Amino acid sequence: MRDTGSKKNSSSHVQLAVLNASQAGIQKQSILYLVIKRAIDIIGALAGLMLTAPIFILISFMYLFGENKGPVFFGQVRVGQNGKMFKMYKFRSMIENAEQLLKSDKALYKKYLENNYKLEPEEDPRITNIGRFLRKTSLDELPQLINVLRGDMSLVGPRPVIEEELKEYNHRLIEFLNVKPGVTGYWQICGRSDVGYPERADLEFYYIDHQGFKLDIKILVNTIVLVVNRKGAY
Repeated sequence: MRDTGSKKNSSSHVQLAVLNASQAGIQKQSILYLVIKRAIDIIGALAGLMLTAPIFILISFMYLFGENKGPVFFGQVRVGQNGKMFKMYKFRSMIENAEQLLKSDKALYKKYLENNYKLEPEEDPRITNIGRFLRKTSLDELPQLINVLRGDMSLVGPRPVIEEELKEYNHRLIEFLNVKPGVTGYWQICGRSDVGYPERADLEFYYIDHQGFKLDIKILVNTIVLVVNRKGAY
């Protein structure tokens, strides 16, 4: 049975952190940087969606048959800038009742929580065959370009987390929530899924402390290299 009291306390904690951030007026980024970055996000997301349109069509076709038949996209609620909750989109790589299946196996769910909110692909009963391919090639992340256009995400920034993960950022939660999450970021180019907490949080804070055009470009270039080499993706 879900602990609704715990969930309410967690949500209140997020709201309090957002309020404190507003009152403190934390804004390390310059207005010029933010305006130009948003323009780059829009142009980059539009260009990316146009270039990958054939891939969208091909992958969508795969969801018409067999075990993959069903919704093409999967939207998971994540915590965004200033604590705003939003649906982050991916190509569906799991069966439709994935969350229920995971939580029904208490031992496996416990392992999932203890292993930085992930499981090895071969032991994860939720992932479909096409899903394993999409994850390994990072193609499942392409729909997040839609999130970028909507303004929920940026091309570069800390990775958006689920609400349960906020405790990993507690000591600097206000600063973490003050920055718009990204499709890729410093954590991704430093190991991605191979790097868990607390090291992951440290990498995200490094980006927050050093963000700028030079670091953003470095992250984008390195992300392309890593995707081609399929490092840290599963």
